[in-house]
Amino acid sequence: MAKELVLVTGGSGFIAVHIVVKLLERGYRVRATLRTLSRQAEVKSMLVQGGVTDFKDLEFIQADLTSDKNWLEAATGATYVMHVAAPTPAVRPEDGDEMVKITVDGVLRVLKAAKAAGVKRVVLTSASGAVLAGHKSHPALFTEEDWTDLSANINAYQRSKTLAEQAAWDFSKRENLELSAVNPVAVMGPVLGKDFSHSNEGIRRMLIGQMPFLIKLGFDYVDVRDVADLHLLAMIRPEAAGERFLATANENISYKKLSEILRESLGSAAGKVPTKELPDFLVRLMAKFIKDLRMTATFLGQNTACSNAKAKKLLGWQPRSAQEAIIATAKTMVEYGLV
Repeated sequence: MAKELVLVTGGSGFIAVHIVVKLLERGYRVRATLRTLSRQAEVKSMLVQGGVTDFKDLEFIQADLTSDKNWLEAATGATYVMHVAAPTPAVRPEDGDEMVKITVDGVLRVLKAAKAAGVKRVVLTSASGAVLAGHKSHPALFTEEDWTDLSANINAYQRSKTLAEQAAWDFSKRENLELSAVNPVAVMGPVLGKDFSHSNEGIRRMLIGQMPFLIKLGFDYVDVRDVADLHLLAMIRPEAAGERFLATANENISYKKLSEILRESLGSAAGKVPTKELPDFLVRLMAKFIKDLRMTATFLGQNTACSNAKAKKLLGWQPRSAQEAIIATAKTMVEYGLV
């Protein structure tokens, strides 16, 4: 019996590489899109670090979210599509409206190609940023019923993720295309190369001393291996169709606690990790001049704790602890000489 083909968009990304590892392990064929095919060797190197030893079931195709070229060809023959690719905060355009347009248009390009190719189901990698941003008073745990408040003062990244996911659900209903969405919180876990998530970049900056102070803020964390597992469950389980799933270890960890975890687990390698907290008003003031602080500053004073009850109950998903995920990020960064 022929192996089912899965199209994975943005094949060089942190989450995507871990998804490809899982798919190849489970006996699927994988076609991964890359903006430039010159990155094939780099992606294969990351896959080897993830435990892949055989590439016979892997192929690459060039495709870019900003162009129609090759998307139908990429989706043709695929049973499933994992749409992971998206502009991330690390590479976001200066113009927020441009970022929203790229993200929304990119999602619709992939979904149109999936529909035209007769794909069975699309799994969209959304984000907790489409769930919890802009809610200054939300004392309860955020769930999949919640949506980011687009009328609030939110960052372009959260706005783009929200509008792209909403556009995907509209398309799926209108065109009768099966869709599931996975909404990860801050994604940690083993780094397999120099392409990693913007959440990982925060850990790297703490370790190399580029974050001289701590912000009075907490976020949920999740291990990338568990995010990959949840994508596969969302892909194959009948009850996942038409549903969104928050991917979180269900632990809200402050930057202060994060600093303690790094210092305890890494010892001397965490010597530059900050310990001093800065008052909110100073962070807000500094965010006016330091671009990297702006997105974080929009969450000051807000609850960001999310529930993973739906993924656990409906799909039997069992994530690792947030601490294990954070330590895996830090230790692999040290191991690969990234800090």
